[in-house]
Amino acid sequence: VQCVICNQQLAYNNNTSSMLRHFRAKHDTSARAAASSQDSRKDNIDEALVSMIVKDLQPFSIVDDKGFRAFISLLDPTYVLPSRLALKSMVDARYKREKEKAKEIIQKAPAVSLTSDMWTSIHMDAYLAINCHFINESDELTSMLLTVRSFPENHTAANIAKVLATLMEEWNIQSKLMCLVTDGAANMLACANNLDARHIHCIAHALNLVVRKALDLTPGLEDMRGKARKVAAYFRTSTLARERLLFLQRQMQAVAPVHKLIQEVDTRWNSTFDMLSRLYEQREPVSAALASLHTDVAPLTSAEYDAISECLEVLSPLKEATVELSAEKSVSGSKVIPLIRMLRHSITSKLRHVRGVVASKLCGNIVQLMNEKLSHYETASQHSLATLLDPRFKVMGFCNATNSETAVKRLTAKCATLLRNSSTTLDPPQPAASSSAESS
Repeated sequence: VQCVICNQQLAYNNNTSSMLRHFRAKHDTSARAAASSQDSRKDNIDEALVSMIVKDLQPFSIVDDKGFRAFISLLDPTYVLPSRLALKSMVDARYKREKEKAKEIIQKAPAVSLTSDMWTSIHMDAYLAINCHFINESDELTSMLLTVRSFPENHTAANIAKVLATLMEEWNIQSKLMCLVTDGAANMLACANNLDARHIHCIAHALNLVVRKALDLTPGLEDMRGKARKVAAYFRTSTLARERLLFLQRQMQAVAPVHKLIQEVDTRWNSTFDMLSRLYEQREPVSAALASLHTDVAPLTSAEYDAISECLEVLSPLKEATVELSAEKSVSGSKVIPLIRMLRHSITSKLRHVRGVVASKLCGNIVQLMNEKLSHYETASQHSLATLLDPRFKVMGFCNATNSETAVKRLTAKCATLLRNSSTTLDPPQPAASSSAESS
């Protein structure tokens, strides 16, 4: 007989003994290596499949889809897709590995801060999200999502505090928590008190409340927002209207780019800015589309668009500040006081130059509400010290000289305390002289 691998002639005596001896002696190692290589390739493909599921939020049922199975078979006929249940187990295993890696990284951080928020899905299911922020070993600001969990319980301070306490114990960060940043809701404030944690009101949320209230208090602007909401809703819900608008947008690309309209979200003022900004950008194709359609949706007038343009100019610095304060990769604590100062200066300056009644009233409302709701940040210990210690700002970041002087005194006192404690630690008291030494 002849070996099909190496073509060597082998003796054959009505049994396979000689063939088995030859295979084990000459080819067993290469066979094991080939099998090992095949297993390694399957593991790599499995991991790539898990990554796709996680990153692209694909359902586990994708492995049962005929088109996906045919696609994989064409790429690699030897690869066997895992079952839906097996894929779920693989994702769970990846989650556990990544969680352990995250724990190792967080354990090396000397201090952490937590941000937490309650939110509701479009299906009215409540969720609690908790993020951890710290400086890693490379001196980089790092953020990690610790959990997003369903929260069917009542949103009481005790229930929220219980979840946070359990989470901190699981991640072993109880002793290194510096502060808890949330919105200004009473249950969140009480939650921080229950945990004996320093609470900081999210400045982006505070600014959001100020601008939302200013928008609501501005006569005339609410009517324009209402008309804008109806226009956006009409083109989002009517197929005929949407197709007509798209046709006109393509015909008028020299006037405005092809963009969809944006609908306002009640809880986020910047969505109001985005809605009005996009509508103003698309005002010509939108007006042309409404004029050619049989609808009772009223278009905005030229005067209303002029008023919106002025209001957008007023709101633009506030939008930029909101984006800046919401960034994860830059420290925002030291920017709070300088940004409030710059916003106050910017809005006050615009108040002197705007011509329209609506924009002028909006400016006045914003300045008044900023003075009422945001002035206290300049005297807050953590924010004033952060501004003072930031080499970009120091005392120049403050509006009020008295507040900057108070911050300097506070910083001096803290430094003195640290020096005293450091001196006590580094220079322990000498043992008292013995009685015999004293007598000599």
